[in-house]
Amino acid sequence: MIEYIKGELTELTPALATIEAGGVGYGLSISLNTYTSIQGKKEAKLYVYEAIREDAYVLYGFASKREREMFQLLITVSGVGTNTARMMLSSMSVNELCNSISTGNAKLIQSIKGIGKMTAQRIIVDLRDKIVALGIADEIPAGGTVAAPVNNAVRDEAVAALTMLGFSPAPTQKVVVAILQEQPTLPVEQVVKLALKQIK
Repeated sequence: MIEYIKGELTELTPALATIEAGGVGYGLSISLNTYTSIQGKKEAKLYVYEAIREDAYVLYGFASKREREMFQLLITVSGVGTNTARMMLSSMSVNELCNSISTGNAKLIQSIKGIGKMTAQRIIVDLRDKIVALGIADEIPAGGTVAAPVNNAVRDEAVAALTMLGFSPAPTQKVVVAILQEQPTLPVEQVVKLALKQIK
């Protein structure tokens, strides 16, 4: 079992981080929260969750143990897979997610792409006590603003990230362009977060 990977951050997109450790490049699927935490760093340490299936072996990386714990809790809920859990952690911080669950705010959870009414309610019922027991609700979201690159670069990276999350490139590009026209200085992760709320 891999607990964490620490090494040189050789490539980074809002959906994938490549860390070289011991001469091996590990590709880890990440959330936008983790992307924000490690962006601009030369070295990174990501806590790992290994998803081993018949047809795939996927590593998920998290900037904090608490985010990984939240991810592992989410995938215990019926109807929530690894991609949906990553989508949830890209749409909200761990803190926001915990608050939504502990206060029973199903509507806010439903605003995340791919989460219906029944799934939102199931998440609240299944996890409300567990997040308190594990102390995940104490998570403080990583703040800090990120300087925005050139708009075209932001657009391309945002579309690529959303495509990797499973959305079609054409409608995705439309939404991303519309967001950047309204708010041209937004960093990539904010563009992707807004797009996730708009693409239905």
